[in-house]
Amino acid sequence: MMKNNYTTAEIQRKMQSKGLRITPQRFAVYANLLSRSDHPTVEDILSEVNRELPISSKATIYSALTVLREVGLVKEVLLEEGLTRYDANVKPHHHFCCQNCSAIVDINWETFSNIQLDRLPPGLHAESYEVIVKGKCDRPGCQPLLGSQKRVRNSEETSECKTHSRESKVKSIKPKNIREYGSSKFRTSKH
Repeated sequence: MMKNNYTTAEIQRKMQSKGLRITPQRFAVYANLLSRSDHPTVEDILSEVNRELPISSKATIYSALTVLREVGLVKEVLLEEGLTRYDANVKPHHHFCCQNCSAIVDINWETFSNIQLDRLPPGLHAESYEVIVKGKCDRPGCQPLLGSQKRVRNSEETSECKTHSRESKVKSIKPKNIREYGSSKFRTSKH
């Protein structure tokens, strides 16, 4: 499933339309999410963002993710108990979770289009739904992870099974450009 491919100008407009200041950290976090499809945790994002822009803390990443979620650029994905992941694909879609290697794969929305929400028990009114399919993938390199590895799955430790191999980074968002977004020419009054 394709990620949102916003241009630098589109990201800037979307953030500014909400009165947000475009900071290097916010921009770096969003660029990082656009470049991947592995539904990373805050720790995964922090590790990679600090390679390109070594000025971020976990609190900064959380703050940037909160703002980006509020403006609709990213969404939280809750697939495992007690673990929040993030996704720049904000279009409706479902997920497949490999119980062997913990790979997470986006599934097209239309795959489960025959769900009959009108058959819910009386008094229940669906507003939305998301299907989470759990199973095992058959990709090369898929091997069971130990319990602790499943919860602390870092993007660097992923196997070929993840076919979430890093997509090329969004070409219009380069590390040298990220620093420019903290400059006063992009700041607005709020946040």
